Amino acid sequence: MTDTLIQGGHTPAGQQDIRIIGNRITEVASQLPVLEKTQVIDASEYIVWPGLVNTHHHIAQSVLKGMPAGIDSDLDQWLPAVPFAAWPHITPETLYVAARIGFSELLRSGCTTCADHHYLYDDDTTHELEAVLFQAAEEVGIRLVLARGGATATATHAGLASAPRRTETLETCLTRMQDTFSKHHDPADDAMTKLAVAPTSLVHSSTPDDLRVLADFARSNALRMHSHLLEVARDEAVAQSKFGMSAIDFAESVNWLGPDVWFAHLVATSREDIARLGETRTGIAHCPVSNARLGSGISNVPEMQRAGVKVTIGVDGSASAESGSMINELMQTWLIHRAAQGSRATNVDTVLNWGSEAGASLLGIKGGKLEAGRVADLTLFRKDEPRFLGVWEPYQGPLICGEPVTTHRVMVNGRWVVEDNQVTGLDYALLKSDATRELTRLKTLI
Repeated sequence: MTDTLIQGGHTPAGQQDIRIIGNRITEVASQLPVLEKTQVIDASEYIVWPGLVNTHHHIAQSVLKGMPAGIDSDLDQWLPAVPFAAWPHITPETLYVAARIGFSELLRSGCTTCADHHYLYDDDTTHELEAVLFQAAEEVGIRLVLARGGATATATHAGLASAPRRTETLETCLTRMQDTFSKHHDPADDAMTKLAVAPTSLVHSSTPDDLRVLADFARSNALRMHSHLLEVARDEAVAQSKFGMSAIDFAESVNWLGPDVWFAHLVATSREDIARLGETRTGIAHCPVSNARLGSGISNVPEMQRAGVKVTIGVDGSASAESGSMINELMQTWLIHRAAQGSRATNVDTVLNWGSEAGASLLGIKGGKLEAGRVADLTLFRKDEPRFLGVWEPYQGPLICGEPVTTHRVMVNGRWVVEDNQVTGLDYALLKSDATRELTRLKTLI
């Protein structure tokens, strides 16, 4: 980390200078003086954004892009055909390759924090299958929130029920999670690694009693809580059948609503559901590309925002959102609701906030905004690349024009981790070779 002055960048607030000392932004203003021993970056031809925050990913799926068995499937067909068919063949080396692919894709789309919903845990899982995620994140320099998944019940989950795996006992899950908490969770607002408690699917993957215990574990350790919920209407039908109540009422009954909880997808929600989520300040990781790819529908995040739900944006796994890009998710968030609800349903600044400051706040990181006191997570995009020529408000270019973008530089925690669109901690030639090997192996097994 060095003291840095970024001069004249085109930010959401206009053309500004940004001073960074250590891992914090200390000043944002016009024409800041150059101090001794400061690295000066002329950003007059660059767009400067706060680091984007991806609140829901499945990084293991970065080697499962476009699998033919699921390319035209809905969620319930896709789960057993793609991620859960691959699970028995994902070794620590496979996951390490997938993590380097996924994290580097995110960084090059301006994303500086990833919440990875990692659920490949069973009775026989080795520690290495989790450890490689932290290793890969450290090597490439991205912030990682491990949303620690897993299941203690499987019967109604389309993917888990098809997988020949022995689920963890609750005791095993808690023991392993305590170990991860001790080794990797940093409660600080500038942490590079955090832990969240994240059973795979709230309605399908754990018993009510187990969910209450997991909620107690999370809150007794000041951890945030995450899961899938209402990705499709089937979740509601199963909740009514199994528990005799709506999925949102079930979540409340097992202590899984509140400002420390966020759910992925929330597509099949009623107005009453949205009102209850808003009243409790529960959050959402909105994943528009995956929802569209699997034909799941459109989550009504404009109404959720009005109701008080904490709206953030997630990429989801690259087996159903193949670009692995936060830029792509932001653009689709901006567009898809306008198509459904009219041109005033979303606007650029709100969507950018959902993808940055709102996500950082949800995960307990003091980032996502270019202001003094925030962690120094930011991205410089080339303003003069052909795709952005003719854009009236430069800072809007990446969102309204979409991919491809060129991330000239990405800073995480005061350190440049991408320079000239290359992740500095990554050997791309080696990654290409490793990815080719793993893809070839998987194609022979699945």
